[in-house]
Amino acid sequence: MRALDQYLDLKGATRELKPTYHFMMKCLLYSRMETGLISNRDYYDEDVNVYIAHLLNSFIDPAYIRRSGKYLSKYDTEVFQRLADSQDSRLKYTIYKTNADFLLVSLGIFNNANGADPLGRGSGAASPERRLVTPTEEAYVGRGKTYYRFAYTYSQQIHNPHAAITEVLEKLSIGFDKYLRILAHMRGEYLNLMDRLSRGEIYHLERSIDEARKQEDVHALQDQFLDLFLEWKRTGDQKVKERIGRIVEAIRALDPGFSFEFPQEPGGAC
Repeated sequence: MRALDQYLDLKGATRELKPTYHFMMKCLLYSRMETGLISNRDYYDEDVNVYIAHLLNSFIDPAYIRRSGKYLSKYDTEVFQRLADSQDSRLKYTIYKTNADFLLVSLGIFNNANGADPLGRGSGAASPERRLVTPTEEAYVGRGKTYYRFAYTYSQQIHNPHAAITEVLEKLSIGFDKYLRILAHMRGEYLNLMDRLSRGEIYHLERSIDEARKQEDVHALQDQFLDLFLEWKRTGDQKVKERIGRIVEAIRALDPGFSFEFPQEPGGAC
């Protein structure tokens, strides 16, 4: 394990250091100096720099956004309700950490308090009741601190209590507002993404995310198709055949080039 790997727990994040990672780290370090919030001033936090730089680099990958989407909730009540009956510490850790990460980037880099979507699309129209209780930015900061605190707690259960990632999550919880200030400066001085992206570029970014989502859906349906087809070949069950037909229609709706015809007779039962 390389030294920086111990600070990371970003699902699917490559350990290959890319130029974009170095760019993010350079901008982050300059922003720390320019805001006076230099590394290691209050406590050792070079590990947090590594984590944040890799997190920002991950947001460039549409597949990472897609994978994270299933863990995100726009409202804290949805997060807590989702986990109320769960005994799975790893699931709780992943949900709290993912929501905290997206809040950090949404508030710091995209200046978007909706939190759950870095492109500001949200999870659909909010009800009138929800719009009346839209949290303030201060509330979102408090939420980010809380999510990282819970992620830290569950990290102690699934990792070594003294694991580097556990320490990073604790520091992010304690210094959430400080790291937001650093990222806000980085946004204005070095990134300013939403001002620099044209409507066309945002459209293509959204399309790339949608395409990644579609491909994952196709692969999941193809896995179901293969399982059902093998079952039908083994049993000849008519209900299984009908399910296969519905799966084939769903795949063709996403991938018109998909072709399948049932053979005349299924194989004999094993």
